[in-house]
Amino acid sequence: MLKNVSSPVVEKKTMSLKSLPSIRQLRAFVAVYYTGSLSAAAEALALTQPAVTVLIKELEEKLSVRLFDRTTRALRRTEAATEAIAFAERALGELDAMSTSMLDLAETRKGRIRIAATSTVAQTILPKVIRRFLDLHPSVQVNVDDCAPSEFAERVLSERVDLGVGTLESDITGLAEHRFLDDYLCAVATGEAFDEDKPLTWKQLASFPAILVRPGYGVRRSIDRAVHQADVQLQVAFEVSLLTTAIAMAANGLGVAVIPHSILAHTHYSNLVARRLIRPTVQRTISVVFKEGRSLSPSAQAFADLLELEFAAP
Repeated sequence: MLKNVSSPVVEKKTMSLKSLPSIRQLRAFVAVYYTGSLSAAAEALALTQPAVTVLIKELEEKLSVRLFDRTTRALRRTEAATEAIAFAERALGELDAMSTSMLDLAETRKGRIRIAATSTVAQTILPKVIRRFLDLHPSVQVNVDDCAPSEFAERVLSERVDLGVGTLESDITGLAEHRFLDDYLCAVATGEAFDEDKPLTWKQLASFPAILVRPGYGVRRSIDRAVHQADVQLQVAFEVSLLTTAIAMAANGLGVAVIPHSILAHTHYSNLVARRLIRPTVQRTISVVFKEGRSLSPSAQAFADLLELEFAAP
């Protein structure tokens, strides 16, 4: 009866980093291989001939083979050199490709940015900045995840996006923000709705049919707090999901929309005017929101910097 005899296990020896060829040694080898001369290789590499000689000797010791046969008059490639040249060129090519790729990322010649934004911000503030960014960095891909306000923070926390552009209603553990735009709530309606060109109190707003976003949205919470503080009762004519819808309804004379002032400048309704709401004034900020402890890619950082630059002027 035959016995099963297992074959001896041959352990593959793992080479240490010290035993691997260096980039300088590989470059010297390739230069000598193609020039056939230590002096010519030294000139091409901007090194001295003794330095190239040392690099070739060190490489041969690491590889345990002779790469060149040396005579007083000539330098001849060995069979090992002929086989090794393809590996050396491939390794150097990969390293050069990596360096080029990383430089392209660092200088935003390529890359991808994923941005979370509420639908209103995505429709009003972002398009102009994205257009400007792509004019500057045409090879960078920009993806916009327009989401509901309740989903905004989660998109950034879960790292489904690189950054968010919008307003955090409160501090959220794990998120940091960089403010680029100060904003405030205002009343928006057609020009004939307001008699005077001056701020409007919440008490005065109560005399108009109001167009508000639905309860639960960040802006609505700010509105409800201000109404409570002013001790007034608004005449709510319409409740909508999107601030852009509220603006469109106001432009058609259906009431007075309460919106962040920054949004109005990015709409196309020329018949609308805005009045700052006061007593109380409701300040808001729009920020670049990112996850704490996570570095922005060069492209994402360039986009964040452009946002700040675009809104730096009054």
